[in-house]
Amino acid sequence: MFEIGRRDFLKGLAAIPAAATLSNFHAMAAPDRKKIKITDVKVMTFGSGPRNLVKIETDSGISGIGEAYWGRGIKDIILGYLRNQVVGEDPLDIEPLCTKMARYTGGSGGDVGVTVTAITGVEIALWDLAGKILGAPVVKLLGGQYRDGVRAYWTLDPKNILDPASCREFASYVKNHRLGITAVKTNADNFALKYDPQFKEPGHEPFSRHLTNKDLDRIAQGFQNERDAVGPDVDIAAHCHWEYDLIDALELARAVQPIRPMWLEDPMPPDYADSWAKLTAASPVPILTGENLYRVQGFRPFIENNAVHLVQIDIPKSGGLIESKKIADLANLYDIPVCAHTASSPLGAIAAAHCAASMRDFRAMEFSIGPNPPQDVDGWEKFVIYDVPVIKDGKYQILNKPGFGVELNEDVVRANLPPGESWWG
Repeated sequence: MFEIGRRDFLKGLAAIPAAATLSNFHAMAAPDRKKIKITDVKVMTFGSGPRNLVKIETDSGISGIGEAYWGRGIKDIILGYLRNQVVGEDPLDIEPLCTKMARYTGGSGGDVGVTVTAITGVEIALWDLAGKILGAPVVKLLGGQYRDGVRAYWTLDPKNILDPASCREFASYVKNHRLGITAVKTNADNFALKYDPQFKEPGHEPFSRHLTNKDLDRIAQGFQNERDAVGPDVDIAAHCHWEYDLIDALELARAVQPIRPMWLEDPMPPDYADSWAKLTAASPVPILTGENLYRVQGFRPFIENNAVHLVQIDIPKSGGLIESKKIADLANLYDIPVCAHTASSPLGAIAAAHCAASMRDFRAMEFSIGPNPPQDVDGWEKFVIYDVPVIKDGKYQILNKPGFGVELNEDVVRANLPPGESWWG
């Protein structure tokens, strides 16, 4: 009887608000899951950064997996602070459990930084677990699916952006790659350091990284070389790392204007200031930020003050899938589109894609595994067991399977565990 009811319920699921979805599933799933409780939380680190994999086990034998990446100490936070807050609890109480974890760690940074990232990894694993318990893809549990695949943009630089031949080689690599990606993000930062590493040119010094006229000319020429090489059908974003002030950020926006970039990313330091609103109002190109912001509170002043044209959420890091949906909903009230930053394994990327597919006004999600071609895309994908390529025809693919529809490739993960780490501890 439950199986018939669940199928009927899933048909109309996309019309149900996200906040109401899990409560309805509680009622539908009650006969099957009344005894399911969380019995353990496990973490193992892997690779550089390091990245952290999270596993939540239950007394039913069903488990969920997630990822929290880029932060030392995350494993200690999860096992030392968060584990005891969720063991014994109902795994479908995802938002209450996240509230509980944040309150318990409030004195140690529960609203920002690696503590939020640790909570995010647990939350992602809870979503995978919920999907497996309820027999539905996570994107459906988040309120419904706006798109079958999520457009990917590739963070990638030509070997020498000032060399037209190098840009043509870059264009050939991207346009002929099996991923089929039609959007790239290229660095517009560190030009002073790249071309004047001894800081001998007038106006250069190590800490201000002031953009001189020569720097701006290099940037303008380099991005024009890239545009000429890839043509009009490949979108280009200009990527910074928070180093410029308002004056230089505006000059940089003007320098890249001729190529009509998707956006200028993170040109100023990540915290909110009125300068962001001034830059956005004056910029001839779209301004984007967000990868270093945490929870909806971090994004709120940027959105409410029209201080960006687009927001970018690092979904496996900044608060989780529920929090990312809240950020997207707030942005939607102000007609601001959403993008996603990620430099995670395929596990974190697939989880983020489920969330992105549930957002109404979503543009693109990052694909990033290294600075320059050739890149080991095959090796990146082999980290997980997935029924289809993670990215095809320029889009992250989402399976119609319970949870995220993904499992870890144990052999590959084991080969990338750091010294002293073991399979699930």
